[in-house]
Amino acid sequence: MATDTTPEVEFEDALAGLSPLERRLTNIAGLFVGLLSLVMVALPVVQAAARKVADTDIPSASIIVQHLTLWVGFLGALLAAGTGKHLALSTAEAIPEGWPRRVASLLTRMTSSAVSALLAYASWKVVQADAESGRTVVGSLPVSWSEAIMPVAFVLMAARFAWRSGKGEQSWVDRGLAVAAIAGAFALGAMAPSSVVVTVLLVLVGIAFMSGTPVFVVMGAAAMILFWRDGTPIAAVPAETFRLVSSATLPAIPLLTVAGYVLAEGGAAKRLVRAYKGFFGWMPGGVAIMTTVVCAVFTTFTGGSGVTILALGGLLLPMLKEEGYPEGFSLGLVTAAGSLGLLFPPSLPVILYSVVASVPVGKLYLGGMLPGLLMMGMVAGYGVFMGIKHKIPRQQFKPAEALRGLWEAKWDLGLPVMVIATVASGFGTIVEASAMGCAYALVVEMGIFRTIHPVKDLPRVLVTATTLVGSVVILLGVAMGLSSWLVDAEVPTMLLDWTTEHVKSQWVFLLALNVGLLIVGSVLEIYAAIVVIAPLVAPIGVAYGIDPVHLGVIFLANLELGFLFPPMGINLLLASTRFRKPLPYLYARALPFLLILAVGVLLITYLDVMTTGLLSK
Repeated sequence: MATDTTPEVEFEDALAGLSPLERRLTNIAGLFVGLLSLVMVALPVVQAAARKVADTDIPSASIIVQHLTLWVGFLGALLAAGTGKHLALSTAEAIPEGWPRRVASLLTRMTSSAVSALLAYASWKVVQADAESGRTVVGSLPVSWSEAIMPVAFVLMAARFAWRSGKGEQSWVDRGLAVAAIAGAFALGAMAPSSVVVTVLLVLVGIAFMSGTPVFVVMGAAAMILFWRDGTPIAAVPAETFRLVSSATLPAIPLLTVAGYVLAEGGAAKRLVRAYKGFFGWMPGGVAIMTTVVCAVFTTFTGGSGVTILALGGLLLPMLKEEGYPEGFSLGLVTAAGSLGLLFPPSLPVILYSVVASVPVGKLYLGGMLPGLLMMGMVAGYGVFMGIKHKIPRQQFKPAEALRGLWEAKWDLGLPVMVIATVASGFGTIVEASAMGCAYALVVEMGIFRTIHPVKDLPRVLVTATTLVGSVVILLGVAMGLSSWLVDAEVPTMLLDWTTEHVKSQWVFLLALNVGLLIVGSVLEIYAAIVVIAPLVAPIGVAYGIDPVHLGVIFLANLELGFLFPPMGINLLLASTRFRKPLPYLYARALPFLLILAVGVLLITYLDVMTTGLLSK
């Protein structure tokens, strides 16, 4: 894993392992997806402006943007397949080096190739059905033309998974096994299902999941196996995936992802550090407070704590040590602070939870404001305690320097202000606000700071951002297919009945939820955890009389805590890689912060006034 996650380093690392042909194909796909992303930015901005200035709308603009999200998502997923960026279970890192890891990698590639090929076939059936129906997107443009990206992307993903199955002398053997897995999957599909075969297949899928197979592959495989068992065409999975375009808020995810990556590439981190150090450096524990705040703000921009740790770690850790803070505390602080900020606008996990659980995103942001500030305050308070304990010298407060730092960072700080103000004022929807925020970031970094060249730099920034978008969108798509089977099988109803029968107290349910989400958050990437777990938890919370917004904040706060939970919390893994420290060493250094944030999560859980208080005003 790289020690820097600027788009330039991510892009170069991703291309390093590709053949010349794969590089060319990746660059072509990246150029196309970059152009589509820019169209996605432009349309909502023009739509909002036309509505306010000329009191008119661009016909079907929102529908076009929703369909573009599907294209950007699947092209991004194709890029992720070629560069190994799909979301997977983090426990795969525990597999020993040597033949165990090689076998796990082969199983992952075989499973991914076979499932992607089946999804391509199932998607083609959906395209055929809609081509015969005559449905259109806008005007005379057939829906089937928009859907066509699904089978095309899945076919290319199957080919890429198969081609990259092996390296060295075993490469052609491994590729042959991947092709055999594809053939075997289609042969099984032509057979009548039996309970034994279904059980064996589900066990194999579970083993593949533990071996590091992408979560979207595992969920797609499980859904198709279960539909096949019930005699339902596997086309039900991509048919549900296409329903993504009906989500009015989903386009905000790619738009804000691009905005975050643009700011990261443009040097926003250094400007924010200077600004906050000027205002907090004079306080007891001032640099620790600054670290907490700047990490939270940066995570809010980028939507992921991993980007924060890897991008800011090399800047903040030496600064903390230079000020006199112990190395162990400094490591723990940077590792823990990297997960703060996920509850503040325009954080992407909040938007995704809103889409999955059907909770208004504005209410989620408002409900998460006080809990987010509480967790930041608790971490910063511990920093103040350590600053006093170790007699860390305080710098003199220089108003002129503080104002200069703030002035330099004013454009970076303006992004969340713009998004919030656009939605709160009614000027635009969350998608339009996200597009304006993305356009704003592009103007700031390319026009004002000129840190991103529109030709040399922007394409790779867009490719890196849309690779993440693709891994999220395709996961959400196949999850909708699996959710469809769960609903048909009445699994949520049975889970609800069992829970309400055996757990009588709302408090006990919430405590069990805390523990369960803590474990889930430590092994699943946050986007995958939201997509997989939220649809099951949301109806149970309603049955216990828990406000949906309060439940959403609890859900996200617990996943935030899970980033620090041993043995496989994602922040622990990333910090270990970034700072070249063994995991057991980081466990001990992060433990005080884990306990502090656990107290915060419990307060958020049982004091619902923290989330619902602002909503009632």
